[in-house]
Amino acid sequence: MGARVIDGRRIAAEIRKQLAEEAKLLWEEHGVRPGLAAILVGSDPASEVYLRIKRKACEEASFEFRKYSLPENVGEEDVIELLQKLNGESSIHGIIVQLPLPPHLDENRIIASISPEKDVDGLHPVNMGRLLLGDEAITPCTPTGIITLLSKEGISLRGKHVVIINRSKIVGRPLMVMMTNRDATVTVCHSKTVNLTDHTRSADILVVAVGKPMFITEDMVKDGAVVVDVGINRVEGRIVGDVDFERVKEKASAITPVPGGVGPMTVAMLLKNVLDAAKKSLRREA
Repeated sequence: MGARVIDGRRIAAEIRKQLAEEAKLLWEEHGVRPGLAAILVGSDPASEVYLRIKRKACEEASFEFRKYSLPENVGEEDVIELLQKLNGESSIHGIIVQLPLPPHLDENRIIASISPEKDVDGLHPVNMGRLLLGDEAITPCTPTGIITLLSKEGISLRGKHVVIINRSKIVGRPLMVMMTNRDATVTVCHSKTVNLTDHTRSADILVVAVGKPMFITEDMVKDGAVVVDVGINRVEGRIVGDVDFERVKEKASAITPVPGGVGPMTVAMLLKNVLDAAKKSLRREA
C-alpha cells in the first residue's frame, strides 16, 4: 500500500500565504513591516544557501530582510556590538545568527546577546527556559515545523511513543519538550545510544536528524509508524534524507520526503516568529 507522503512544501506555502496577508494588514493598519536581520560570519556555502532561501521567503511575504556579512576572523566583541545595535532598532523585530559559527566565537554567549524578544530562532536561554516551563511563546523553527506538520496532517501526539534521534539544542531537545507538552512519551537517542534499533522499532513516531544518508532502513521501523526525516545530505549531486525513503515508505503509515518535507516548514516557522515578534512590539509600545 505504501505510506502517505506528507507534503511539507504545500503546507508551508499555505502558511506563508496567510503570513503575507497578516503582514499586509499590519502595514495597512499600523505602518509596521516585519523586519529580520541575519548575521553571517565567514562564507560557509551551506549557510549562504540557507540565507538566500530565508531572504527570498521574507521578500515574498513583504518582510524587510537585512543581511550582515562579517569576516571569518571577526572578534567576538564586534559581533556582540552589532547585536546590541540591532536589539535597539525598532524596525528590526527578529535577529538570527546563522550557525555554525567559527570555532573562536562563543556561540552561547553570542546567542545570549540577542534580545529574547527578537530571538526568532528560539535559542536564547530565556526562551529555552520558558519552553521548559510550558511557555511556547518563541520556539525553535525546526521543532515547531515538525509539530505543525503533524498537526496539519491530523496526526495526534497524545499517548504516542515518539523516538527522536538527535539531542541538539536546535532540534532534539526542544522537540522533546514540545512533544511532552502534547502528552507524548518521548525517548531521545543519540550517537552513544546502545541497541538503537530496539528503540526505533518501538516508535509510533520516529524523528531522525543524524546527518547520515539512508541511515534508517526498513528493518528499523515499526509497521504503521510515522517517520519524520529532518536530514539533509548531498549524495552524487542529489539531496537525500537520513531515511531510506523508497523502502521505509512501504512500511510506514506516513513519511516526510527530503527535499520537500520539514525544510520548507522550518522557513515558514521563522517567518511566523518574525511576524509574531512584530505584533508583540506593537503591544509593548501601546
